[in-house]
Amino acid sequence: MVANWAGNVEFSSVLERPRSVAELQELVARSEKVRVLGTGHSFNRIADTPGTLVSIADLPKVLEIGTSGVTVSAGLRYGEIAPALQARGLALHNLGSLPHISVAGACSTGTHGSGDRNRPLADAVYAIKFIDSSGELVTLTRDDPDFNGSVISLGALGVIVSLTLNVERTYEISQVVYDGLPVRRLQSDFDKVMSSAYSVSAFTDWVDPAVMVWRKQKTAAYDREWLGATVADGPRHPIKVMPADYATQQGGVPGPWNERLPHFRLEFTPSNGDELQSEYFVPRARAAEAVEILRALGKQFAEVIQVSEVRTIAADDLWLSPSQGRDTVALHFTWIQDEAAVRPVLEVLEEALAPLDARPHWGKVFAADATTLAARYPKVRDFIALAGRYDPDSKFRNEYLDTYLPR
Repeated sequence: MVANWAGNVEFSSVLERPRSVAELQELVARSEKVRVLGTGHSFNRIADTPGTLVSIADLPKVLEIGTSGVTVSAGLRYGEIAPALQARGLALHNLGSLPHISVAGACSTGTHGSGDRNRPLADAVYAIKFIDSSGELVTLTRDDPDFNGSVISLGALGVIVSLTLNVERTYEISQVVYDGLPVRRLQSDFDKVMSSAYSVSAFTDWVDPAVMVWRKQKTAAYDREWLGATVADGPRHPIKVMPADYATQQGGVPGPWNERLPHFRLEFTPSNGDELQSEYFVPRARAAEAVEILRALGKQFAEVIQVSEVRTIAADDLWLSPSQGRDTVALHFTWIQDEAAVRPVLEVLEEALAPLDARPHWGKVFAADATTLAARYPKVRDFIALAGRYDPDSKFRNEYLDTYLPR
């Protein structure tokens, strides 16, 4: 039985593993229903299908590096691409917390890192090649009017074969962890906290009065005391009780971008996936309100939360992006793996965040319905029409899409 990384979703379909693009095209053309399973890091049934479940991991690997871009096969993981770029003196603008995720899966669902000026990972894409419902290859570039709807596509347009990403000159990052930031400072000095480095993450359970802050900065200089917090006396895991062996280098030691921007090292699996995740995105301008709401709800989270992470994302133009059209605060929650216990908490949480126009993450666990999603994501109707043009027979649709993005 094939399951996702967390083990909370099992797929009933047999997993097909084509070994060439031509074989994949033929498979898509003859199938009535098709969905793609990437590295399985989604926590809902976005990849499920009653038809053909496809892995693209066995397609020929493509990694073509130029001075301004890199073309990669969709099944490659960021942890495979990043060292190759670094070896050529090049870099991506950002990475997610896990280097273990596939490029296509991450871009298709709106995965992001952190940083006031950093857009989501999908924003680096400037060309995408996918197989449509007829089995034909389609290539879209940033100049195409359909492009902004095609990158974060939830698998609804077709099977992605390759992507071309913008690159830049390599850079070093040093990672400094601070213990004991008063949670009231996260609320009152939110801009100062989150703008203090190239990428910043704040970890809390919303009950503890102290917050742990990870600053990933392009300078090696840092203060040992900062806003009431102090530099950690050793390496840290985002979950305080967990060992830090799997975390990337801390202590302010400079190193290549690809070895500092993720929270976890590629050579280790950070956990066994025994968790559920949710994430909500609110306008940056309403950050202090969001922190106040979550502090008030902290005791209701206590029985089901492992950790919460606060990050920032710059506004972008991709239709289904959680940061489309607005600078954004990302409120991430890692829960225990007990959906029956977590669901009631999600309903309370979403109701509390509703006045802030909170958008749920497409690939995680949420309670919102189609009407709410259409109101929060302004380009939903445009996206549904676009998907219909590339998939007129609903080959790539599944119960998830029928529920949350109905035609």
